[in-house]
Amino acid sequence: MSIDNTTPVADQEPPKGHARIVYLGPVAPHWEIESEFGDRAVIEPFRERVLARLLLLPPHDPQFRRNRERVVRDAERENILLEWDLGVPEETVAS
Repeated sequence: MSIDNTTPVADQEPPKGHARIVYLGPVAPHWEIESEFGDRAVIEPFRERVLARLLLLPPHDPQFRRNRERVVRDAERENILLEWDLGVPEETVAS
């Protein structure tokens, strides 16, 4: 019997944690990362990486979209349930 390595682990296991990324407004610091559940040993390093990527970027900055995609991929790798609260409709940020 062989193991199918093509199925992502995230589909087989429940999330290891939760992170909500909240935009605080135009004055730095712009971001806060909240967590409802998960091991601190997983959540805290993720939180530090997110803050390093987003620290000085408001959502309307062109670099934000690229860094947001990196944060999403990081959350998928770590199997963290990710939620964004930008305080504005998503269409406004995407344009």
